[in-house]
Amino acid sequence: MHEVETMAYNMIETPWHGLGKAVPGDLTPQQMLEAAQLDWTVHKIPAFVTIEGKQVSLGKSALVRSSDSSILDVVSEDWNPTQNIEAFEFFNDFISAGDMNMETAGSLHNGKIVWALARVNEEFTIFGGDKVEAYLLFTNPHKFGQSIDIRFTPTRVVCNNTLTLALNSRSASQVRVTHRAKFDGDKVKEVLGVSHKKLEAYKETAAFLGRKRYNGQSIVDYFNQIFPVAGEAKNKEVSKNAKRALELVDTQPGSQYVPGTFWQALNAVTYITNHELGRSADNRVASLWYGPSKDLNAKALALAVEFADAV
Repeated sequence: MHEVETMAYNMIETPWHGLGKAVPGDLTPQQMLEAAQLDWTVHKIPAFVTIEGKQVSLGKSALVRSSDSSILDVVSEDWNPTQNIEAFEFFNDFISAGDMNMETAGSLHNGKIVWALARVNEEFTIFGGDKVEAYLLFTNPHKFGQSIDIRFTPTRVVCNNTLTLALNSRSASQVRVTHRAKFDGDKVKEVLGVSHKKLEAYKETAAFLGRKRYNGQSIVDYFNQIFPVAGEAKNKEVSKNAKRALELVDTQPGSQYVPGTFWQALNAVTYITNHELGRSADNRVASLWYGPSKDLNAKALALAVEFADAV
């Protein structure tokens, strides 16, 4: 089953997953919205069931998409839909000021999740050539129980690895807004801020990991904690993914930078989550942003710092 329904990407650089339609690199948020076929709205319609010929209200509403009248989900009466155009307008000031460029946009799960990704015009290079770029991801879910999510997502250029920026998901690198309140983009910008300080903090973490070397036992312990042995294979010393990470740590793209350090150990994990886990490219994208691989990357960063601290 495909995860990606529609998608457009900045033609200046094809994304690592190769999905979507190439569009000019200077599109406004509104133009990217249209190019990704996201210029539809959602509205609530009271939901009923028929019992013995009578319509009985469920006290809930069907969330209906304007483009094809499909029902995206059933939501509570106090659930406030945020339209896709509102999500894209969030980027207007940043794009106009030259602080960002629209990178990709699309929908997952038949429109239940809509995203817009912009590249932040800030980056850093460490270890003599290892470049990390910054992106801002806006996720607008049309799905009960899920909040609007705006977060920074750095990418290691040499291997196209999507990383996690913060050790703590509650940090100012991420903001979540419940659908029980009307979305206020200005307030989110206040909380989130768009500052080089966030990328600078990540640079300091990366530099710290690049100074700390693992030994034969600590690297095995690190990968075992991220990819534990489970089920019938519990008699094995390492899991299949942990073994793969041990192979990659010295051979992955960018392994020439500070080899033998926890920076490379971390990126062996992110290489697996970005390029090897999952059934397909669109499955990996969904998992990296919203599923198990996102959590694995966060766990890998936190554990790398913990192991490096112990050296």
